[in-house]
Amino acid sequence: MRFFSDNAAPAHPRVLEAIAASNCMDTAYDGDSWSRRLDAAFSDLFETQVAALWVTSGTAANCLALAVLCPPFGAIVCHRDAHIENDEAGAPAFFTNGAKLMLVDGEGAKVSPEAVADACDRVRKDVHQVQPAALSITNATEYGLAYRSEEVGALGELARSRGLAFHMDGARFANALVSTGESPADVTWRAGIDALSFGFVKNGGLNAEALILFRPELAEEVAIRRKRAGHLLSKGRMCAAQILAMLEDGLWLDNARGANAAAQTLASAAPGRLVYPVEANEVFLRVSSEEAATLRSAGFDFYDWAPGEIRLVTSWDQGGEAVERLAAAIARL
Repeated sequence: MRFFSDNAAPAHPRVLEAIAASNCMDTAYDGDSWSRRLDAAFSDLFETQVAALWVTSGTAANCLALAVLCPPFGAIVCHRDAHIENDEAGAPAFFTNGAKLMLVDGEGAKVSPEAVADACDRVRKDVHQVQPAALSITNATEYGLAYRSEEVGALGELARSRGLAFHMDGARFANALVSTGESPADVTWRAGIDALSFGFVKNGGLNAEALILFRPELAEEVAIRRKRAGHLLSKGRMCAAQILAMLEDGLWLDNARGANAAAQTLASAAPGRLVYPVEANEVFLRVSSEEAATLRSAGFDFYDWAPGEIRLVTSWDQGGEAVERLAAAIARL
């Protein structure tokens, strides 16, 4: 009964079937029939022409995007709790060859236009200080909050006015979308997003994420950087095949709905303990160390997040018994 990370969830059976079906002779790298379908599949999904590339991790997707959006001498504005700041071992600086992260605060790891403007205004416009060049947000955030299209749009308008490129880390993009009910287009390119890291591994994928470029002219440089970074796999068709399987018949949304519903079941068991509203598949609860030990002794696994707080993450495959048992255990605390 493990609720510590959706990264550890199994791959969906349809994903494994798609990988098996792609286990045949085809063109190597990204010239195969599966990889060649990605641009069209994602262009249909986002209702505009995009370039889509597979990579094997969310860190690679984020940092390849930022490398083409921010020069080595620029800065990327992001939340203090962003994944690119706390969980990528300096990869943004490595991939960009030196760009700096400029950290801002915001409730629930959300970034506001005011915070971004204030951060930019504190930088002198001279050669002695690193100039902001890009903005990165996470949807759903590191605390499970979903951005609405108007929120992203306000940030996009500010980014344009300040000359900032705009990136979205969508490791849990599906969970955010099913929470708000908005369209993929409205919360991304229509709101000013230039590049999206579209997460699949947390949502039933095996080892494939998608990097979506709403400025397709960037694709050639990203492809070169992907190769240089060691992410151009010889059998890349197996990455593309699992992404296409997830898109087919809306499986990516169905999986996210299941994970979100499980999170709501847990949230309903202890509304007075919630640290943040539950808008995706992460639940942050206030519990004492003794209460956390009680839950662990009952067989539940999760992260201690902050003093007096735990994080529970539900996965696409967690229905029924385990979720109900944890909800009951929380309610008994």
